[in-house]
Amino acid sequence: MSFINGRLLGAAAGIVMFAGPAAAADCEVVHWWTSGGEAAAVAEFAKALDATGEHKWVDGAIGGSGDTARPIIISRITGGQPPCATQFNPGKDADDLIDAGLLLDLSDLAKEEGWTDFVYPSTQLDPTCVRDGKVWCVPVNIHSAYWMWVNRKVYQDAGIDVPATWDDVIASTSTLRDNGIIPLSLAQGWPVSTLSDAIEVSVLGIPNFVKIYQDRDMDLVKGDLSRAVWEKLDEARKLVDSAEIVPQWNDAVGLVITGKAGTNVMGDWAQGEFAVAEQVAGDDYECLAGLGLNDVVSTGGDVFYFPKTDDPEITKAQLKLASLMISAPVQVAFNLKKGSMPIRQDVDLNAANACMKKGLAILANADNIVPNNTQMMQRETVYAIRDLRNEFFTNPDMSVDEAFEQFISLIESAPE
Repeated sequence: MSFINGRLLGAAAGIVMFAGPAAAADCEVVHWWTSGGEAAAVAEFAKALDATGEHKWVDGAIGGSGDTARPIIISRITGGQPPCATQFNPGKDADDLIDAGLLLDLSDLAKEEGWTDFVYPSTQLDPTCVRDGKVWCVPVNIHSAYWMWVNRKVYQDAGIDVPATWDDVIASTSTLRDNGIIPLSLAQGWPVSTLSDAIEVSVLGIPNFVKIYQDRDMDLVKGDLSRAVWEKLDEARKLVDSAEIVPQWNDAVGLVITGKAGTNVMGDWAQGEFAVAEQVAGDDYECLAGLGLNDVVSTGGDVFYFPKTDDPEITKAQLKLASLMISAPVQVAFNLKKGSMPIRQDVDLNAANACMKKGLAILANADNIVPNNTQMMQRETVYAIRDLRNEFFTNPDMSVDEAFEQFISLIESAPE
């Protein structure tokens, strides 16, 4: 789907508030990191740029999520009011902007600094930031969505073992309910798909997950294994009372941190919230990759693009910020706060907590890496599947067979 024309851009245009003229060395950076852990992390980027003494970080945070921010960002760029830099996720979201010649080519900087020598896995640079042989963005982290977060004390107080797998969570549901604890916290919207993806990968395995979303293997899409995913999702939705679903992902993580819920399935950015709450991995909480069923990490994360400008001072600030974001010291400082993994392995991570070290060990084996679904298909199909899953979780009258048939139809009609 093109994000440059059509309904999405039109809807965004009505809510854009354009920034005023910037001073020569100001660099307005638009992003959607507004939770406690996210704000602490992005402050490391701002600190690094301000420390140059040449350029000033101007924070352009947009509340909500990437779904809210992306159309606003694209509308500003196409409308002639671009920021200095902007966050996106790995995927196809910026392709139309690149094709329209609206983004800064970072190829010379990437070559000069040898990005291909240290970015790991290499797919975080190419194809994530490469189009038509040129580098258009800087990858800043690896975020894996497939983690389960467990409050240890909740289970210990209930007199049951701390879960080591998703199956343990299912088995302990009634005991937690008897103790007034929510077994599984959940937020509305995209977090439902985060949970669903984690379950899907655990059922299918990585090769079959890729065959469905990248290769569109319709025999597999229509088969018993694919249907088993929806049976597992049905099992998961029975853990959740729709009245307990909260508005934002960090609200759901907060329920685990405060002991009101036993578990939450969320990306490793949840670590930032645990860090702000001064909780310690392995003591206060557990982090289970792949729901404790398989060692997997996904190659999601965040990248930054730099819209073209006629102002040479802004261009200098853009190149300096890109260089800083991928530099070793800033990579360490940012990712320790964000809870994500750095995109370079030639850095000192002695200060990393147990969860980050676990993720890095899993990442070291390429067979454990799962592509993000937005790297394998257009976002419009990803959103349609997300809507289906949300309806399935909130509508108990929707049967497994009904949801499964709609899923098949969405994959069949997905654009290449």
